[in-house]
Amino acid sequence: MSTDRLSATFAALADPTRRAILARLSLGEASVSELAEPFDMSLPAVSKHLKVLENAGLITRGREAQWRPCKLEAAPLRDIAGWVETYRRFWEASFDRLDEYLKEVQKGEGNGSSS
Repeated sequence: MSTDRLSATFAALADPTRRAILARLSLGEASVSELAEPFDMSLPAVSKHLKVLENAGLITRGREAQWRPCKLEAAPLRDIAGWVETYRRFWEASFDRLDEYLKEVQKGEGNGSSS
C-alpha cells in the first residue's frame, strides 16, 4: 500500500461521522438517506463524507434503478490493520524486554544487594 493511500485512509477515518458511517455499512449496504438518518446534517453534507470515504477506497456506490447503495470495502482497512500490526509487534517486544529488565531488578533487590 502506498503512503498516499495510507494517508487517505487515515484522513477518512479521522472523522467520527465517517467512522459511524463505516460502522453502519459493516452491517450491510445502505442508501445515502439511510446513512444520513442518525446525523443532524443535510444530505449534501452526508454526501461529502461519502465522497471522502469513496476517494479513500473505503466504500463503493452502486446504482440500482433510483437506489444508489453504498457498500463497505474492506481492503483499505486490512491495509491499516497490517500497518498497525508492525507497530504492535514492536511495542510487544519492547514491553517484553522491559518486563525482563524489571524482573532482574526485583531479583537483585530481593537479594539485599544495593546498586
